[in-house]
Amino acid sequence: MHAPSDTLPPLTAGRNRKPNGGYLFLPRRLSRGAFLKWLRRTHAWIGLWGAMLGLLFGATGILLNHRAVMKIPAAKLEQQQIQLTLPDPRPATPEALAEWLGQQLRFEPQSARIMREPGNSVIWNGNEVRQPPRWQISVRSPQRFLQAEYWQGNAFVTVKRGEGNLFSVLINLHKGAGMGVGWVLLADTLAGGLIVLSLTGTLLWTRLHGRRLAAAGLALGSLSLAMGFAWQAL
Repeated sequence: MHAPSDTLPPLTAGRNRKPNGGYLFLPRRLSRGAFLKWLRRTHAWIGLWGAMLGLLFGATGILLNHRAVMKIPAAKLEQQQIQLTLPDPRPATPEALAEWLGQQLRFEPQSARIMREPGNSVIWNGNEVRQPPRWQISVRSPQRFLQAEYWQGNAFVTVKRGEGNLFSVLINLHKGAGMGVGWVLLADTLAGGLIVLSLTGTLLWTRLHGRRLAAAGLALGSLSLAMGFAWQAL
């Protein structure tokens, strides 16, 4: 009989050997944690940018949420209304009216928003009444607004003017009222950043392991189905 050889490999050697593959669903070049490190850095930098705009949108969102129920009277808007007599001959088009108002009230007619409402018939006290066309010209900034209303055939135009305080300005920034394309695109970066933060945060929680990825997929899938059913029920 021969004594057992001391050169045989131990039975546990195969258990301590690291697998050649990486995380589930990832190629080998991303298997040493480099991808997770990149996710953490991306998550952190986007979170810093989101925190800057999120402070503005979060605070004004609370004010907007309480504008009807449990109202917070922080935003104030001072309004005035006047009537201007139109020249003779009267402006024949809304553009001509905007040009005349721009000269009288000192604003750029190109920045005005023009709305035309055609004439229509309404039933009033059992009788059919013909309503004339209505023109509306508005100029808005985050702090001020000016709105002119003219019913075709009148000899005057009604002009409303308002100016808000700091909280009113912040709320208008939240809604994008009176802002240009640049601000709209800037606010879109916050919305896109929240989407990226949600995705990267989910991936960081899973650490790219199969069971956690499956759990996250099931949770997101269930949430999507619930939202889809709720949308159909509306």
